[in-house]
Amino acid sequence: MLDSPIRFDPEGPTLRLLDQRKLPEEERWIECPDAASAAEAIRDMAVRGAPAIGIAAAYGVALALARPPAGGAGDAGEIRERFEDAARLLLAARPTAVNLAAAIERQRGRLSGTLAAGNPAGLPERAARALLAEADAIAAEDVAANRRIGELGRSLLPAAPAPTRFLTHCNTGSLATGGYGTALGIVRSAAESGRRVEVFACETRPRLQGARLTAWELLAAGIPVTLITDGTVGALLARERVDAVVVGADRIAANGDTANKIGTYQAAVLAREHGVPFWVAAPFSTVDLATADGAGIPIEERAASEVTELSGTRVAPPGAAAWNPAFDVTPARLISAIVTERGIARPPYRESLATLAG
Repeated sequence: MLDSPIRFDPEGPTLRLLDQRKLPEEERWIECPDAASAAEAIRDMAVRGAPAIGIAAAYGVALALARPPAGGAGDAGEIRERFEDAARLLLAARPTAVNLAAAIERQRGRLSGTLAAGNPAGLPERAARALLAEADAIAAEDVAANRRIGELGRSLLPAAPAPTRFLTHCNTGSLATGGYGTALGIVRSAAESGRRVEVFACETRPRLQGARLTAWELLAAGIPVTLITDGTVGALLARERVDAVVVGADRIAANGDTANKIGTYQAAVLAREHGVPFWVAAPFSTVDLATADGAGIPIEERAASEVTELSGTRVAPPGAAAWNPAFDVTPARLISAIVTERGIARPPYRESLATLAG
C-alpha cells in the first residue's frame, strides 16, 4: 500500500505529488518547483485531503525561500515578503481545510524565530533550511498521529467474532494524509490487529473519490470493499449491514460541528435514524477552536462542470444550472465520537475538545 502521496526532493528542491486526478488508471507524479505550482496542485485537487493539503502547503511556502529570486536583497524584510506572497497563494487554493492555514501559521512562527535570531550572514539559507525542516516535521507528525488515531479508533469497536462492517465516505487513507490514514487508518488498524473487516465505500460524487481512491487503497491493502452510490446509504443502513460509519474531516468547529466532503451530513442523519454510531477521525490540527460552530466554516463551491459533466462528457442538457458545494457541515449532535491522536472526544464537544486542546 502507498506510504505517502507526498515526496520532497531536497536536491531540486522540488515537491513531488502523486496526481490523484489520474487514479486508479495511472500512477503519475507531478513536480512542483515553487509555491505557485504547489497552490495550483492543491486547487485542482492533484493533492487532496485536509492533512495532505496542509503538508503540501508547508512544503510550498518552504519552496518560496528555497528558490530565492535572482538579485534578491536577502534581508529579513525581503525574506518575509516572499513568504507572505507564497502564503497568500496557498491559502486561497482551498479555504475549507483548516490544516492548510494551520501549517502556514506554523511555518510563519518558525520563520519569525529564525529571523529574530540575528546574525544576518547566511540568513536566506538558514531560513530556507528552517522551513524545510519544519515541513518535514509536519509530515512525520501526521503519520504518527494517524497511527495513533487508528489505535484509539480500534478501541471503539465491539468485541465480536463476526466481521466488522464499516461505511465510509470520500477518501481518508494514505492518499489524503501524510501516510496511513485517518478514518481508513481505523479500518487498517482493525485489520492489522487480526479483526476481519469489510468496507462499504460511497462513490462520493461528483469527483468519485470513494470509487477511484478509497477502493484502490483498500484493495491494495487486501481489505474487502463494496462500492455503493451516495443515494444507497439509507437502504444499506436499513438492512442493518453496517456496524459503524467512519469519516474524516476538513474542519471541526469548537462545538464539534464538522465539515467534510459533501454527502457526509446525509450519512450522519441516516446513521442516527438507524442507530448506527457515526465517528469522525482527524488529527487535532483539523480542530479549529477559533470557529465557534459550523456556521463559521467557509464552504468552498466548485465549478458546475463537475456536476454537469462526467470525465469530460456532458451528461446534463445545455442550460441546466448546477450547485456544487465541495463540503457540508454535520452538526455535533449527530456525531457519536471524534477520534484524534490526543484522545477520543465525546459530547459535549465544546468541553471535550477544549480539554484535549489543553
